[in-house]
Amino acid sequence: MIPSRRVAALLPVFAIAGCTAATAPTTAARPQPVAAALPSLGLQSVIGQDAAALVRSFGPPDADVREGTARKLQFSSAICILDAYLYPPSGGSGEAKVTWVDSRQRDGRSIDRASCVAALARRDGGK
Repeated sequence: MIPSRRVAALLPVFAIAGCTAATAPTTAARPQPVAAALPSLGLQSVIGQDAAALVRSFGPPDADVREGTARKLQFSSAICILDAYLYPPSGGSGEAKVTWVDSRQRDGRSIDRASCVAALARRDGGK
């Protein structure tokens, strides 16, 4: 028979040994992040257009900002604000075209860009 003191002294050792499990390190490859392109569906009426086409579609811009050869036209409605960024072709000559658009709700929260374009296209009298 084992003396009770020895058993009492070994209990913590057995308790700790039961808590640790031998696990083999995982060698599975972690998934790599994927760069997601923002969808451009619904933006075909804006991307690639020049400033005159935007004015025909949305009325006069609420802001027209030029920086170097770049230009930003801003249009707003009761629902959202759209910033259209126009850049000249890579050769430097020719009409600047929209290469990127950004949108937000009037309070600054995000909104789908195509939804904002649709809202601007429906606004009455360019507003």
